[in-house]
Amino acid sequence: MSKTYDLELKNVVKRFDNNAAVDRLSLSVDHGEFLSILGPSGCGKTTTLRLVAGFEMPDSGEILLKQKSVAGVPPNKRDVNTVFQHYALFPHLSVYENIIYALKIARRPKEEMRVRCNEMLEVVDLKGMEDRYPHQLSGGQQQRVALARSLIKKPTVLLLDEPLGALDLRVRKRMQLELKRIQRSLGITFIYVTHDQEEALTLSDRIAVMNCGILEQIDTPIRIYNHPKSRFVLDFIGSCNVFSGPVAGVDGSNVGIAASLGMTIRARATLPIKTGAAITVGVRPEKISLSDTRGPGNSFPGAITDMIFQGALCQLKVRLENSYELDVLLQSIESGQSNLNWVPGQRVWATWAEENTIIVDA
Repeated sequence: MSKTYDLELKNVVKRFDNNAAVDRLSLSVDHGEFLSILGPSGCGKTTTLRLVAGFEMPDSGEILLKQKSVAGVPPNKRDVNTVFQHYALFPHLSVYENIIYALKIARRPKEEMRVRCNEMLEVVDLKGMEDRYPHQLSGGQQQRVALARSLIKKPTVLLLDEPLGALDLRVRKRMQLELKRIQRSLGITFIYVTHDQEEALTLSDRIAVMNCGILEQIDTPIRIYNHPKSRFVLDFIGSCNVFSGPVAGVDGSNVGIAASLGMTIRARATLPIKTGAAITVGVRPEKISLSDTRGPGNSFPGAITDMIFQGALCQLKVRLENSYELDVLLQSIESGQSNLNWVPGQRVWATWAEENTIIVDA
């Protein structure tokens, strides 16, 4: 028996002026899943959302909601709703009237509208504000009204197109937690479009990383971050020091990479790799430690060129003797010892374990 998904895209293609905005995209979304579509501007993520919503039609491929094709089904007949970055609330309507708008158009009974609106006000934590108007609300409260309006008809899938982009940082952080709480409490499938990596890592059950219309990788946030499958994902998700070069030698699972500028970087391989093969590897800044002496594994001499204090963390630049500049991220306080004793110009050894070298292209 085949598994039932809330949403399936099968080899979907959408072109604009012979350019593929979405190129052979296939993915399946479970019921109650929070999936983020992540990528830079122009990668096809918003076009994907518009295809699901029915605002655009695919050139080829198939889109299914609950195993039923939506080909030719207009947006207002699809069991999806969309929340945009700009809330599009009706300024002349109260919070209550904004939230029940879709039910009113559907001519639902007044008592049903009242009960359903009260449920939504409870969910989005706006109880007691139903008589206010949009101009009397903060940005975060307006976004909650937009959410409640989109959720009141209990769609199979809720589409969210960068809905927190217009909020300031503190409100955005708080709304991220609220969104996840609301999604879990209702059990509705969320498809969330964003270019913010931290937001996607915070909210998502899975992340679909797109680049130039192509799905580069889809996986859990932890695996996307720790096991990227392409150079693009390695570069785009978080910060990373990237090296390329031929494989200089292989000893079991231990691999030596002759990176540029005379470095030999060691890694642990889970798949067979041949000597001489071109390879790209990376190491996350937080996996690198600094010391006065050479350490085990990968250890290279250099000097600190810059330090940026970020509260709990401290970002450093270390220029190695071969002129390669490493990004290093240290905790400001670690095991009772301050990591702020380092100063620009100080000579150090930058060290990381072989198993922390990420192999993305071999």
